[in-house]
Amino acid sequence: MRQFLFSALLLNLIAMPLASAEVRLPELPTPQQAQLSEARETEGVQRVYPQSSISRISGRLRIDQSVEVSGKLTALTWQLPDEGHLEEAFAQARLTLIEQGAQLLYWCEGRDCGASSLWANSIFGNARLYGPDNQQGYLLLRLDEPRADSLLALYMITRGNRRAYLHAERLDADAPLGVLLPSAATLLRQLREHGTLALPDLSGEPDEQWVRLLVRALNLDSTLRVSLAGPQAAAWRDALVAGRVRAGRLELAANGDQGLRIELLR
Repeated sequence: MRQFLFSALLLNLIAMPLASAEVRLPELPTPQQAQLSEARETEGVQRVYPQSSISRISGRLRIDQSVEVSGKLTALTWQLPDEGHLEEAFAQARLTLIEQGAQLLYWCEGRDCGASSLWANSIFGNARLYGPDNQQGYLLLRLDEPRADSLLALYMITRGNRRAYLHAERLDADAPLGVLLPSAATLLRQLREHGTLALPDLSGEPDEQWVRLLVRALNLDSTLRVSLAGPQAAAWRDALVAGRVRAGRLELAANGDQGLRIELLR
């Protein structure tokens, strides 16, 4: 009997990596020196993905902006050697997805994300992802066609014991996602990080929703000066000024043919 139990346990341990290897997120590069610690696919999952900091007030989870979606979930969790490898993998994943045409809907790091315990337990349902609030990061992206009804979320955390984890999950929605806009803080973070904000879909006349969003983003830091380029750059500048972005902060650059492009002026 003992020999049977030992043999069964050994077979299970051998089979686990094979089962995990069948679960993939082809959109993401596999992190270097990463060890896969969990992989799963589940149908009929409902998720609330935050687009704001999260907290708990009077026992209730508070999220000011979010996307609620249900569908098929594919999730992978890797353990990385240290914090440096984790941050590199997180940044590389972001850049790779954006290069593929994914739309970044939300990006936060450190205490700007809120309580790590809530991300681990209330959002992802994975206690392994709990750690210090200042050692975390989160991305939410919408994939490009033909998977525009899929969201991809990434969460990184370095735990108090210095173990570093990167969690990635794609949720393929059961129904069309419709229009999803990024948060104003995320647009500003992208502009500061990369020096440019490319919005290829904004090639026509100013869209009212996007005008309001860009006004909020630019007015989060009233010291920034930017240039606008694109087929309708002059019209966008006029719309932003009408929305109360100071005219002296907005310059016009040579027109392009790839939608609206905002460049940070150093």
